[in-house]
Amino acid sequence: MTISYKWLHEYLPVAVEPERLSRILTSIGLEVESMEAYEEVKGGLKGLVIGEVLTCEKHPDADKLSLTTVNVGAAEPLQIVCGAPNVAVGQKVVVATVGTTIYPLTGEPMTMKKAKIRGVESQGMICAEDEIGLGASHAGIMILKDDARVGSAAADYFQLYTDWIIEIGLTPNHMDAMSHMGVARDVIAYLNFHDKKQYTLKSPFSNGFKVDNKSLPITVKVENKDACQRYAGVSISNVTVKESPTWLKQRLKAIGVRPINNIVDITNYILHETGQPLHAFNADAITGKEVIVKNLPEGTPFLTLDEKERKLSVEDLMICNAEEPMCIAGVFGGTKSGVKESTKNIFLESAWFNPITTRKTSFRHNLRTDAATRFEKGVDISNAVNVLKRAALLIKELGGGEIASDVVDVYPTPKQKTQIALKFHYLKKISGKNYHPDTVKKIFESLNFELIKESIDEIWVAAPFSKPDMELPADLAEEVMRIDGLDNVEIPTSITISPSTEADQTSFAYKEKISNILAGQGFNEIFTNSIANSAWYSEEVLSTTVKMLNNLSAELNVMRPSMLETGLQCVSFNLNRRNNNLRLFEFGKTYTTSDVGKYFETDHLAIYTTGSTEASWKQKASATDVYFLKSVVNSILLQAGLSAETEIAEAEKGFSGLINYKVKKQVIAKIGIVDAAQLKQFDIKQPVYFADINWNILTQLAAKAKLEYKEIPRFPAVERDLAIVIPKSTSYAEVEKTINNAKVARLKGVSLFDVFESEKIGADKKSMALNFIFQDDEKTLVDKETEKMMDTLIQALEKQLSAEIRK
Repeated sequence: MTISYKWLHEYLPVAVEPERLSRILTSIGLEVESMEAYEEVKGGLKGLVIGEVLTCEKHPDADKLSLTTVNVGAAEPLQIVCGAPNVAVGQKVVVATVGTTIYPLTGEPMTMKKAKIRGVESQGMICAEDEIGLGASHAGIMILKDDARVGSAAADYFQLYTDWIIEIGLTPNHMDAMSHMGVARDVIAYLNFHDKKQYTLKSPFSNGFKVDNKSLPITVKVENKDACQRYAGVSISNVTVKESPTWLKQRLKAIGVRPINNIVDITNYILHETGQPLHAFNADAITGKEVIVKNLPEGTPFLTLDEKERKLSVEDLMICNAEEPMCIAGVFGGTKSGVKESTKNIFLESAWFNPITTRKTSFRHNLRTDAATRFEKGVDISNAVNVLKRAALLIKELGGGEIASDVVDVYPTPKQKTQIALKFHYLKKISGKNYHPDTVKKIFESLNFELIKESIDEIWVAAPFSKPDMELPADLAEEVMRIDGLDNVEIPTSITISPSTEADQTSFAYKEKISNILAGQGFNEIFTNSIANSAWYSEEVLSTTVKMLNNLSAELNVMRPSMLETGLQCVSFNLNRRNNNLRLFEFGKTYTTSDVGKYFETDHLAIYTTGSTEASWKQKASATDVYFLKSVVNSILLQAGLSAETEIAEAEKGFSGLINYKVKKQVIAKIGIVDAAQLKQFDIKQPVYFADINWNILTQLAAKAKLEYKEIPRFPAVERDLAIVIPKSTSYAEVEKTINNAKVARLKGVSLFDVFESEKIGADKKSMALNFIFQDDEKTLVDKETEKMMDTLIQALEKQLSAEIRK
């Protein structure tokens, strides 16, 4: 929330220094994130002076330059070479003397120095408006009025607006502080409490509203009374749409709002003054002279002010005339009914729209307007007509015209104030401080709470409509603590807590262990959004995907059913920034549903690799591949105490070369190459390898696995190599399984170190070279024992795989 210091003081009864104001706001929970000096013109025209051109002659060595002398109030006039075509004797001008820094509208600041221009010394510069940030024109120098005083500061002549701009980090429950008046109320409550005063808000509302005539009556009909619980409006005729006065433009520009015209600027001014959004319609575009607040059929087209056609939802509340929609209620206007320079008659709207409905519509159409952010947090329903009259009088003052109708106020079911009881012992429990009942009462009165009743141990109050978040005793306790000052909350000397214990630490322990292992292998952990884009998935996948009812944007509308796509988005982001060699991992969840209300989430460990390994002094860089990823998964399972079988799996959408890891017939992991179509979807042009480990299954099985530790063997291992010829269709996984099933007790390891194919061994054959490691824990193996074990393995390979032994 952006607050203007000067604007805020329009409502404060006493001036508060900026530094103290900053401390007060932070103390009452309106945390000041920044406070910066504001200048209407950068640099504030510092050093620029008013001068008078005394002489003006043609430059002796340049046709388009003039040689002038200028009186700036100094002992001697300045000689200045000027290139402007409109410079002449007798003019009052703005002069940048030597040493002055000017801030052009575009470009870098420039400090004046003595210079020779075509051989003639120039002692400064006569300025054009764009050269000092006062406008965009560069047609010639600025020529001032004759009453401009020579030698005076340009800043004094132009009376530039300066201010302090305060950025407040509002929490979602402080919708009452989303305006200058709202912040002023809190500041006054603080001052009354701490300075022992009886200050009241300086109200901008007056009793001067009166109807001039009834020449432009417009009726209002509210069909959806839940989404629009109050709707007020008034007609104003014969207005002149023009540029706003200087003071109004300055106020808006100071808080970052671009001035447009007097009518629109007034609605923006009132919004930031009171927190109540308004909307001005071109009354001549209201066909049938009737405003209807209703919902329209699904898919109804509507052209908004930004000239984009939007398809309406049946849930969108619309402001319509007798024939067509004019405005998305509380969010954005339409092109046909907007105020233009030619507009003469307007209909001004002040309403209360349902926060939930407004928020959904705002996000659905990606229209995050100032009005929507106010309505979705709740506005003061009781103030709708007062604000409407205030705005109507301003329009009449700044745009002329006449109040041309009675105020229409459709408010069928007036709201009742929320009544809440606060027990003093509860307040002490929450705040840690013993407040006197009179203190509590005074704070609530300063905040415009209505006192219902009080007793020795509690107080009943009715919350003002400007604080719609007030529902619980804890809310009242917060208000008392805020006005007392959150920095006055006492810090106890001791804290008593009931420590909680985790029923199952296994998952967290393994996460830390596996994370360390992956980090040691050069992987970086990533965190991606669990909310994904439905466009990434097929209709088949979407049939079991959890869809968002109130999605943050059109691109984030489902809970991810797979870890792959969000990871590929991260990979693509890095590749586009020339991070071509990536090793990434992520712990995350996926979500599926079988029916409404039946949702399932699964924990995963996802691993992504692409690019090459890093080159070092002892090895060259090599492209990462599925075998590298397989070794990573093997090391993870090994650390979890699990031994898995691998099998070639059927292809899945998005994968090729898919391998499943099974433990006790459960698929615990799968690895594969991301297919080209999936990569294209994320604009990835190099291979990506992906592993998906079901973390739920891994931790369940790991918790049951028994890890045994034993000393390093004292006796040496024996290695043997064996080359076998097998059919090409036979995988190494089948070879490994056959060897393990042979149950050779002293076989400690087997590895593949070569694959060879040639017509000499057969067109449909291949040769695999295997390395075996044998070891006995009790003694040194002799050749006879090793040969016997090798014979057992050879027989198993020959019998089960029809392997031939290569000599």
